[in-house]
Amino acid sequence: MPVFHIILTLAVCASGAANSGAASWRTQSQAPGPPSGLMCELLADPHKTVIHDAHPDFCWIVNGAVDQSAYQILVASDSVQLERGRGDLWDSGRVNSPRSVHVEYRGRPLQPHSTCFWKVRIWDAGERISPYSEPQFIRLGDLQAGYRTAVYPLEREFVQTAVKVRRSEGHYFFDFGRAAFGTLQMTLKSPEAGRRLTVHLGEKLSEPHCIDTSPGATIRYRETGLPLEPGLRSYTLVLEPDERNTRPGAILMPPEIGEVLPFRYAELIGVPSGYQPADVRQIAVHYPFDEDAAEFESSDAVLNDVWALCRYSIKATSFCGLYVDGDRERIPYEADAYINQLGHYSVDREFSMARASHEHLITHPTWPTEWILHSVLMAWADYLYSGDPESMERYYHDLRAKTLMRLARSDGLISTRTGLLSPELYRDIHFSGELRDIVDWPSASFARRERGERDGYEMTDINTVVNAFHYRALEIMAEIARALGRSADAARFRRAAARVHRSFNRLLFDAGRGVYVDGEGSAHASLHANAFPLAFGLVPPEAQKSVAEHVLSRGMACSVYGAQYLLEALYRAGEAAAALRLMTARDTDRSWPHMIYDLGSTITLEAWDAKYKPNLDWNHAWGAAPANIIPRCLMGIKPLEPGFRRIQISPQPAGLSWARMRLPTVRGDIRVRFESEPGSGFRLWTGTPGNTRTTVVLPDLKPGFTRVLCDGKPIRPEHGRNGLVVRGVRPGEHEFIVQINRP
Repeated sequence: MPVFHIILTLAVCASGAANSGAASWRTQSQAPGPPSGLMCELLADPHKTVIHDAHPDFCWIVNGAVDQSAYQILVASDSVQLERGRGDLWDSGRVNSPRSVHVEYRGRPLQPHSTCFWKVRIWDAGERISPYSEPQFIRLGDLQAGYRTAVYPLEREFVQTAVKVRRSEGHYFFDFGRAAFGTLQMTLKSPEAGRRLTVHLGEKLSEPHCIDTSPGATIRYRETGLPLEPGLRSYTLVLEPDERNTRPGAILMPPEIGEVLPFRYAELIGVPSGYQPADVRQIAVHYPFDEDAAEFESSDAVLNDVWALCRYSIKATSFCGLYVDGDRERIPYEADAYINQLGHYSVDREFSMARASHEHLITHPTWPTEWILHSVLMAWADYLYSGDPESMERYYHDLRAKTLMRLARSDGLISTRTGLLSPELYRDIHFSGELRDIVDWPSASFARRERGERDGYEMTDINTVVNAFHYRALEIMAEIARALGRSADAARFRRAAARVHRSFNRLLFDAGRGVYVDGEGSAHASLHANAFPLAFGLVPPEAQKSVAEHVLSRGMACSVYGAQYLLEALYRAGEAAAALRLMTARDTDRSWPHMIYDLGSTITLEAWDAKYKPNLDWNHAWGAAPANIIPRCLMGIKPLEPGFRRIQISPQPAGLSWARMRLPTVRGDIRVRFESEPGSGFRLWTGTPGNTRTTVVLPDLKPGFTRVLCDGKPIRPEHGRNGLVVRGVRPGEHEFIVQINRP
């Protein structure tokens, strides 16, 4: 176990007296540091692309244990002006506001296809002024084109070989350590022209140092020839496009990047005698990614490996610039993109790819009913993590249609099988085709297995999983409408959600067994019919125990997609130990350790194993649920207000003796670490960025005999449903100790 140094800071828990549950706050004596982490249009490096918004939004990180009371922004047409303290395009003057996220440009009209520079300074609550931030450079494009999310161009990364083996004369094997989407570059010397090199690329081995040339499913392998020129030359392999993943609907690679293939291994056969290949490198293609943005480590080595697998999967599968469903189709799907989105927020301070993917899917939706409903979840996640409402405001009417309220019967429950699908609905959700319920994938018939990944789910007209998603979409739309000032719509969505809640529990809950059935008229109670309502807050308090017990009894009877909601359900029900066991299980092939240790994949799979999905691929980010479950549920770090203005930290350590995490947010890093001794004590260290307030939830180790210290002082937290609650924790570093007072 690492030694954690306890740092006592000048800023302690919160305002108020110690006997009211929080200690007093003593102001710092020095001026705040300059703001950092500047973003324009949610881009940390806007100079790498082009901004098309005539009124771009700015945000910055307030450093230290500081509450911002005011700011001043300077925007200049050149860097010299800015260095001299002149904002010839905009000098906001002092603006008395704590806002540091989604601050809109209000200066002189910006000129299309020009450049500008900006910087910001702040005042704290004690009227101390910070220095100005470092300036940020912005490139502007066509400012008359209307709303458009700015995105980065793709990047190339040159990866050196981790292992090189000479298998025989002229035959070399290379292992690059991890699979990536890209191509191969090498330097070779040939004594004459006309020689031909054979190149093998693959994701899987058949034996040590030997690429599997018949890997099965959609695991990638490619053989290609390379003609050699005389003398010493550098070669970059040009790959032919795959017919399947370049069809209409697929996201095509930019011409300047060229075609890519996912591979970890390479073999060269036919290297001229006496000439070893040099500088053999994998050219990995991905969206810009900050390797140092996030950290996680715990006392469980397997969990650490699962985190690393899922974190890298988010980076590796960004190769198209939009979230796609792996290499087989390269098509964006809403459910895939939602899991990818939550994972991306958890491993990088990056919002543009998630937003662009979501907005693409608004107008290019896919066929599953629940996937349409996922668009509402994606819009809300975008707002919660970015603090920027611009996208959900732009697409508000589309999102309203994607709640699928047109399919509701009088009791509020919806169905795609009762004759309510109409041309008007399809028009409003931008879909041409036929909506079908999915629940999970693959089905038994597709997987050629008795139960498939649906746990034997019975597909009835009124589908429990579909209506759980409908309820969640209505809840979220009420919040979206409220945030956008549409109070009448917000009330309408709240009433609709309440109606669905009543009907759902009246018609789909089997009170005798204490479980939900798969649909109206069904007697079958699958994992899915119970996990989704539990995850979405549909289960009344008196039924939570029986529903959770049923979910636990089913184990991982779902796909890697279903695992996202199963894990959310378990953490919501307080079953953290069961969730941790599922994430770290070594005794089953339905687990992430199976992907890592048994199969040898370095990117998450589309399914647990080929036997569960015969055409699975080895490069699918919808299998990376722990990338977001670990920070959001295990470490308990969530935004309580959009843009992390208010933060929740509520770790559920289960069997972990310690863990630590650094999570990037739009406002700056959140740091959490704990040490847990079950039945004895619990210590939590938090570090939160300026301009925030935090609610901390601590375990109540022994109700009635628990003592809590905050930064060395006794406090009296509230007794909440999930533990001991400390509200209004100020920014900075704090230590919480939970002790048991022996009777």
